[in-house]
Amino acid sequence: MRKKRSTSRAKVRHKWSEEEKEKIRREYPHRVTKELAEEMDVGIGPLYQMAAKLGVLKTDAYWEEDVRLRIERGRVHPKLKENQFKKGQKAWNEGIKGSTGNHPNSRRTQFRKGQRSGAANNNWVPIGTERLSKEGYLERKVTDDPNVQFQRRWVGVHRLVWEASNGPVPKGHMVCFLPGKKTNVATEITIDILELVSRRERARRNHPSSKSPELAKLTQLKGAITRQLNRIVREAKEKDREQHERLA
Repeated sequence: MRKKRSTSRAKVRHKWSEEEKEKIRREYPHRVTKELAEEMDVGIGPLYQMAAKLGVLKTDAYWEEDVRLRIERGRVHPKLKENQFKKGQKAWNEGIKGSTGNHPNSRRTQFRKGQRSGAANNNWVPIGTERLSKEGYLERKVTDDPNVQFQRRWVGVHRLVWEASNGPVPKGHMVCFLPGKKTNVATEITIDILELVSRRERARRNHPSSKSPELAKLTQLKGAITRQLNRIVREAKEKDREQHERLA
């Protein structure tokens, strides 16, 4: 059975003129977006998108004024005032035992700082424990501080050895094994097989062009193919948009 053609008109995409773009650059930073959208006869969503595309942001003064107006509206708007907590008003849980968490029976079962239970308790190991990372580096646990992210509680032994001789690793640098000297045996990790390199140098060494000319060519070819595919998709979307606009 033949499909009926939809009678609904395709949504027309707003075409921004240079005058409109200039108006956005000039007025968007300090005006309420909804008011500006109504004045320009465009949707508030497209206006947000075009402002972002042009790199136009609201000024600090606008945000300060916006916060002040929101607070002011909260003080005078009837619907907002109706739900505000009033002076002398009693809390809903006043006098209900256990609802505030201060009852002895509640406090007895509350989670305490530094407490471990379940999987955390089963997986806990003491400071000084060593393990192998996914990359094959030997790591040692150096802290149990709950404020430190779990992965940062472990530090590579090769880094600890280098810092023991030279102090903290400078910002933007990392400790590496000399070529062909990598090992995960603690007694074999000594200062003479380690070096300090910048992250830029590390990235250069790991780049395909530094490892294999053939691999570098394949990487370039893959990038060229990806760019061509992106161009084809982009042109197809543009052509489809133009067809919708002609039908509108």
